[in-house]
Amino acid sequence: MVDDIEAAVGGTHLIHRVSHGADVVPVIAAIKPDLVLLDLQIGNMGGVAACLAVRQEEEAGRLDPSVIYLLLDREADVFLASRAAPDGWLIKPLSAFSTLRTINKALASLTESR
Repeated sequence: MVDDIEAAVGGTHLIHRVSHGADVVPVIAAIKPDLVLLDLQIGNMGGVAACLAVRQEEEAGRLDPSVIYLLLDREADVFLASRAAPDGWLIKPLSAFSTLRTINKALASLTESR
């Protein structure tokens, strides 16, 4: 999955990987990414839980707001994912074209809002 995403966007965007959901908040705090893609299943802490942790840190003022997209396994995961307040999601299987289009759209809206 990660290799597919890197193949779709790697030449245009710098990508940082984490293997554990618990690493998401500290990495976001350290590198301040333009866009965060979280897989529904990240090591010991799922993408939904990691997204919730990021949103809690943002609400507490300890983290700048992030644009977060979740990578979901199936359409049925949308309900659960929406509870974590992501900015959007992609449903697997992903195509390089749809992944790149979604990322570029998210980054373009970020640029417009700045």
